[in-house]
Amino acid sequence: MPLLDIRNLSVDFATASGQFRAVDGVDVSVDTGDILAIVGESGSGKSVSMLAMMGLLPWTATITADVMSFGGQDLRGLSDRQRRKIIGKDMAMIFQEPMSSLNPCFTAGFQIKEALRLHLGLDAKERHAKAVELFEMVGIPAPEDRLKAFPHQLSGGMNQRVMIAMAIACSPKLLIADEPTTALDVTIQAQILDLLTGLQRETGMALILITHDMGVVAETAERVQVQYAGQKVEEQPVGDLFETPHHPYTAALLAALPERATSRKLPTIPGVVPGQFDRPAGCLFSPRCQFADDRCRSTPPAPCGPELGLARCHYPLNAKAEVTA
Repeated sequence: MPLLDIRNLSVDFATASGQFRAVDGVDVSVDTGDILAIVGESGSGKSVSMLAMMGLLPWTATITADVMSFGGQDLRGLSDRQRRKIIGKDMAMIFQEPMSSLNPCFTAGFQIKEALRLHLGLDAKERHAKAVELFEMVGIPAPEDRLKAFPHQLSGGMNQRVMIAMAIACSPKLLIADEPTTALDVTIQAQILDLLTGLQRETGMALILITHDMGVVAETAERVQVQYAGQKVEEQPVGDLFETPHHPYTAALLAALPERATSRKLPTIPGVVPGQFDRPAGCLFSPRCQFADDRCRSTPPAPCGPELGLARCHYPLNAKAEVTA
């Protein structure tokens, strides 16, 4: 049984002009010790999928799923009190913007100690010792001083480390990292990724990495799930995906990597991710796909088999080579 099992997850938001589907029939499966990367452009439903699973979306969201279980426990019918026993303890998340996720009115030390008090029941002395240990673990220098600092007194990279320390404070079974290197310089990005993968190896926790950076995926992930306009369009082991992508969107993402450019002009994907009022009748990627035909524009494709990376495409790439192999 997977540690996290989500099947046919959909999320609709109520707006002044009607319902908008941000996540459309997504499946996610993660085993203990897995490193899964979820990639796609902004607007692909990556973060919304995980926030829905954690129960952190606003009241305007309607969440439906055939299966949504964590550690064998059904998450769909949990009360707020039951969910709070899981979120932050067995399941934790590093949010995309640490400066907007940390409370500016409280010190970094107070915020991490609050999690230790609520979930582990430690006394004041034990909380302080554990907080110092966690800050040292994530590479924060002079931890005693940093515990007394407010978020605005710390750099972006340091606040990101505080968020990581809070997320791993209770030794979660699953850690979700939502764009953990956004707005950080290249050196700090590498340090944060090394830190996350090192913690994953040491603790054996499962790690879901939400990103749009295919370079980060290549360096850290074991398995990759590609999302587009709220749908999962492909899933493969990282090596296979980079070598033989099956969905045109995946291939276009990889072609846009600077190291794969074959000319001075960097390839791009024309157009934008469809929104509420411009969703195509057929394949959602068809307006931007160089291979699209009338069938693509009129008929939504079903996912292919595992041998084709579950690609949601009428004409998956490299199909003949895969089938005859």
